[in-house]
Amino acid sequence: MINRKSKREIELMHEAGKLLASAHREIAKMIKPGVTTMEIENFVDNYLAKHGATPEQKGYQGYEFATCASINDEICHGFPRKEALKNGDIVTIDMVVNLNGALADSAWTYTVGDVSEETQRLVDVTKTALYKSIEQCQVGKRLGDIGHAIQSYVEDEGYSVVRDFTGHGIGNSIHEEPNILHYGEAGKGQRLKEGMVITVEPMVNTGTWHSQMDENGWTARTTDKGLSAQFEHTIAITKEGPLVLTEQDV
Repeated sequence: MINRKSKREIELMHEAGKLLASAHREIAKMIKPGVTTMEIENFVDNYLAKHGATPEQKGYQGYEFATCASINDEICHGFPRKEALKNGDIVTIDMVVNLNGALADSAWTYTVGDVSEETQRLVDVTKTALYKSIEQCQVGKRLGDIGHAIQSYVEDEGYSVVRDFTGHGIGNSIHEEPNILHYGEAGKGQRLKEGMVITVEPMVNTGTWHSQMDENGWTARTTDKGLSAQFEHTIAITKEGPLVLTEQDV
């Protein structure tokens, strides 16, 4: 069952989203060669506590960390670690913030130092795909419109869209109905209704879209060792259009 939110619930989720966005802005200042994702993990844990919030994914189904930190060929759910980031790496930091019971979810891919032109292009295309899909987050549109906007753009640019992981509804828990596919046919699928709050989080690979799971049971990576990037926002469906609850550029 899809849990549509009241205006008040969306306002509270927006406050959580603003805090999450501010954490990402601070992370952006930290990213450089030599920094470890464990340092970023510790910063996020302390930053949220300082602002009266908690990392919702810590303890979720046994996950141990406040963040996911996925480097280079890791698609998602990478563990924070003590190894230093290197010049030319990309790293995706994903987190879910709980502020007074309201949740917000956002992932962002960062470039480390000087990256290659091709690496930068992957990151740029993935971010653009997210915002193209957000344009489809309108009352009356269908879930397939979101997936089609991502898939058609990404594949035209010569990349592939991961199919093994999806966006989702969010509210009282991290994952609610419906699942948001990042591929699909325009005009197909469930209609978007006012009060729905969803995440859209395309994961885009340089090579094949297929993934494989690490022995830790969490981290997914590309099967061909190609790079993977991801951008994610939490979005409320309103009569006035999509409201991005985790927007950083405010």
